[in-house]
Amino acid sequence: MSIKLIAIDIDGTLLNSHHQLTNEVHTALKQAEAQGVKIVLCTGRPLTGVESLLEELDLFSGNDYVITYNGSLVQRTHDKEIVSKFGLSHDDYLEIELLARKLGVHLHTETEDTMYTSNRDISPYTIHEASLVNMPLKYRTPEEMTEELSIIKMMMIDEPALLDEIIPLIPKSFMEKYTVVKSTPFFLEILNKEVHKGAALERLATHLGLDSSEVMALGDNENDVTMIEYAGLGIAMANATENVKNVADIITASNDEHGVAEAIKQYILNN
Repeated sequence: MSIKLIAIDIDGTLLNSHHQLTNEVHTALKQAEAQGVKIVLCTGRPLTGVESLLEELDLFSGNDYVITYNGSLVQRTHDKEIVSKFGLSHDDYLEIELLARKLGVHLHTETEDTMYTSNRDISPYTIHEASLVNMPLKYRTPEEMTEELSIIKMMMIDEPALLDEIIPLIPKSFMEKYTVVKSTPFFLEILNKEVHKGAALERLATHLGLDSSEVMALGDNENDVTMIEYAGLGIAMANATENVKNVADIITASNDEHGVAEAIKQYILNN
């Protein structure tokens, strides 16, 4: 079957190391779209963190979709109609917040429109993330985090060496209860157990009446593994982790060498 949907991770994949969408990649995406291929951004970011890219790529038609929060939320872009949504409960929040304090790492919590932290010494990585995804950041103690908040995901964020040190200390029962995935060297994301990019991509494909063989997925980091495994054509960037390369069907050029454009030209435009 021919490819009818391209799922693309953003950071380290769609964007180069300067966080830019190059002309080469933009052109290739629009050429694929002109051939009837659906373009879907599939990211750990919230919707606020991808809206500028959606606008730049003109992906706000009535049949355009986006996958955010590492698969927690799948929705149509122009009216935000939800295809699937999985979040965390208040009890989950309390359990995760307590574990972060015990492990001695910074933590922040994200709803659909706000980022919260209970750390008085707010992590610079939290500040960076809030700025990157254009989301307001608020300090709240655990007691101030009410049950009415619709929590989508939580993130342990700290120096890479510290995260690597504490990950083996996380109880097995905790790892079995949640989806825990490292999206960058300094972000350890904690999500509903039903959530990962592969599951979200499968739900969207089913919603659109597509088979996995009609899907191409491109990524570079650990949180991209499941969608690359699901897709009929899974592509790793040259700058990807070894785990991603090991599960991919193809390795394309790096994000600084227009790897997304290279893959589209080779496997879609040339066919």
